Amino acid sequence: MHNGLYPKLAARSMKQNHRFFVPYLLALAGLTAAFYTMSALCADPGVRLMRGFDYVMVMMQIGMFVAGVLSTVLLLYINSFLMKQRKKELGLYNILGMGKGNIALIQCWESLYTAVLGIGGGLALGVIFHKLATVALVKLLKFSIPFHTSFFLSAMVKTAVFFGFLLLLVLVINLFRVRISNPIELLHGGAVGEKEPRTHILLAAVGVLCLGLGYAIAVTVKDPALALMFYFLAVLLVIIGTYCLFTTGSIALLKMLRKNKQFYYQTGHFIGVSGMLYRMKRNAVGLANICILSTMVMVMISGTLALYLGQGELIAAQYPASLNMTIGFDPVEQAPNLNGAAKLAEGFAQEHSVPVSSLRSGQYLRFVGSETQDGYPFPDSKPGYSTATNSDNTLNRTFFILTAEDYAGLSGQPTPAIAPGQTAVCGEGPRWESFPFSNVEGGSLTFAAAPSLPALPVLSTTNNMTEPVCLVVADEGQRTALREVVQYNFTARALVLVELDCSAEEELALVDAWSDKTISDGQFFDGTGTWEYWRVESRAEMAVDGYAMAGGFLFLGIILGVIFLMATVLIIYYKQVSEGYEDQGRFEIMRKVGLSQRQVKSSIRGQVLIVFFLPIMVAAVHILFDFNLVARMLTMFGVRNIATVAVCTGATLLAFLGVYALVYLLTARTYYKIVR
Repeated sequence: MHNGLYPKLAARSMKQNHRFFVPYLLALAGLTAAFYTMSALCADPGVRLMRGFDYVMVMMQIGMFVAGVLSTVLLLYINSFLMKQRKKELGLYNILGMGKGNIALIQCWESLYTAVLGIGGGLALGVIFHKLATVALVKLLKFSIPFHTSFFLSAMVKTAVFFGFLLLLVLVINLFRVRISNPIELLHGGAVGEKEPRTHILLAAVGVLCLGLGYAIAVTVKDPALALMFYFLAVLLVIIGTYCLFTTGSIALLKMLRKNKQFYYQTGHFIGVSGMLYRMKRNAVGLANICILSTMVMVMISGTLALYLGQGELIAAQYPASLNMTIGFDPVEQAPNLNGAAKLAEGFAQEHSVPVSSLRSGQYLRFVGSETQDGYPFPDSKPGYSTATNSDNTLNRTFFILTAEDYAGLSGQPTPAIAPGQTAVCGEGPRWESFPFSNVEGGSLTFAAAPSLPALPVLSTTNNMTEPVCLVVADEGQRTALREVVQYNFTARALVLVELDCSAEEELALVDAWSDKTISDGQFFDGTGTWEYWRVESRAEMAVDGYAMAGGFLFLGIILGVIFLMATVLIIYYKQVSEGYEDQGRFEIMRKVGLSQRQVKSSIRGQVLIVFFLPIMVAAVHILFDFNLVARMLTMFGVRNIATVAVCTGATLLAFLGVYALVYLLTARTYYKIVR
């Protein structure tokens, strides 16, 4: 046989099967473009020159790993579908005299065409995406980045080698399948019927148990640290439960509908229920895949969007002034002079011609404890010993203790009137009649509740993995008495908040000058008392780092969300096409025995609607139960505004439903065309 025949046969086969190959090539190009974009951002030397580049680099490397794993799974899935649909074609080649070696050559040429069109097109698309991605990152990170606009050969080689290896793996699998099959099996491979699936009670019970446990973890966890610890366990349980219930629960539901004679013996219901029942064993796995991928897309985008949108509020709360100076000291042996510290900061700013618009200062005591669900008792404070931290009903707390004078100094409000033996909660926190503290040696101190005060965002909005509680006592004597009860595990801090009237660039330059001065001048801190350390944080610098992290997360979430969405769309498309060819002959027979065209369309519409929208309904339920876990984990990044998380979750769900409905209209149209 002439060697030039194989390239022609391969090209003609791909053209005739364009309905299968075009989405495959588009998916390959899209995955290649996404992988190249992240690889190019890692290789771009301009990224390394920006502030906070570590965040972006880590995000892109994580994205490349996840994209690589998903690309492998998705391409293997699409290939298995293509081989199933082409069994008859390959069997016909064998019957007409081609040996398995000849068929292997055709497949080799098909793989070569696929590589050239898919990988080559993806790299060209990736160069464009990289340019768009750099613009998007500049917008997300809110500062200029010296990106390079040219393509990166190293990233291209890495991407081409990776996807070339995937296509080679696919080719080896296909050649092996053809080698172990016989012509008759290939010729009739697509015509093998399905047996009626059985309802597995044990599998259904496992599904209900896993889903129930996953949901229970999601809604009951209150502690952010526990939310992070148990999140992946909850996700794993929900995934197992979803697969089990889609596989067994859907079959049980269809059998129940079949037993209902009034429902089942109607033309539309009879065709839809019987058709889905005999394919549900294979169909259910695809539906579960769609459900899980849809959930991943929505969780990923809504979580990263909430993190990004919460940065402005978070930075304003955690860094209430241009320069936020934290002084650490031992309250037993050291005492910082806050008036001297404020004069030092103001004088230094004036030396560099930077106006100071306000100065605030104050001290606080910080320690960590736990409480039961009812609020009593607080655990003993001795290191390594706690009476409540092993209980499932406890909530970890970080306590900030201020005097009335400190509260006035930090908030800029009048000094609150708090009597000795009383404490006031700042902002949100427990509203109890009293606050008891104790230690293992029998010492205790109880404060009566005073009227609450407005929150101090600098203390109540933190990145701690525990819930913050800010308490204000009458004076230093009351705080010292509490410190003696706490005994261990406390820290003392002083804050000096310096508000500047200058640009972000001038603020960053002043911080750099402060750092240089403290290193070169040994007498710089004279007149500020005694202390352990003095840390200066600039709001402008923290904004750069915060948006670098949050913007990197959001950018990664969007890229991976698009990849997961692509996988979802492809699974839906190939599922519709596959079922369309399977149903084509069945509906033709029904027309011949008297079923009208209107009844056929009605039956098809009902079947497609049930199969299509069941996964997204279950995914929406998953999102609702997952909301608490996501919100708790976001508090570790300082995002404590539940309304922001709720709005992002709701908006993402609505947007995804819109995209899903559009995919339904397009793929359902393909199904109708095949069946007709």
